[in-house]
Amino acid sequence: MTDTLTLYHIPDWGSSIIRLALEEIGQPYTIKAMDWDAGDFDAPWFRAMNPQGLIPVLDTPGGPIFETVAILLWLNETYGGLGPRAGERDRQAFLSWLSFVSTTLQPTVHAIIHPERVGGAEAAPEVQRLSLERLNTQAGWLETLITTQNPDWLSTRQTGAVGYQLGVILRWTMYLPKDPGMRFSLRPFPALRSVLAAHETTPASRRMTEEEGFGPHPFTAPKGA
Repeated sequence: MTDTLTLYHIPDWGSSIIRLALEEIGQPYTIKAMDWDAGDFDAPWFRAMNPQGLIPVLDTPGGPIFETVAILLWLNETYGGLGPRAGERDRQAFLSWLSFVSTTLQPTVHAIIHPERVGGAEAAPEVQRLSLERLNTQAGWLETLITTQNPDWLSTRQTGAVGYQLGVILRWTMYLPKDPGMRFSLRPFPALRSVLAAHETTPASRRMTEEEGFGPHPFTAPKGA
């Protein structure tokens, strides 16, 4: 427990989503840099906050919170600025798609980046191919959501939790796969690309991405893509 907000963080890991959210709402916070190789994730003091030994973790005056969606929802309910709050219009859809990104889309992304972890080295190429197909299907659902329902919370008009979450997660698929043919492209999804472009140019995004060296277009054309 801390008197302020402390984010346990490694640049370009999942904790970057939370750092973007904190920058977006303008809430003061401090960063505790984590070091995988030094064993920080297995340290008793860290496992006491998250038994899984994973980031993101946000320590708050009320105690630590782990899991991306839980942290984003707590920040939104406590400070606002990331999406519809309880009782506000379109709250149900916001909750559904926020959870979709973490529980459905992100595992697909991980299977593209680390296919060997899913079925072993021999099955990795096929796992990666099928996972990229699945990601394109899921991106199509997001494209349809944006073009047909045009929600404020995932648009070029308003930035927030879902857009930042997508920006960080999808950027990994654009540059991390060693085979360029297995990298995700936004070209078939112009509406989604426009939303991510709006999110990468906000003051909040600029502050974080410039400090962490993500380049000028971290969500639509990341370095190495």
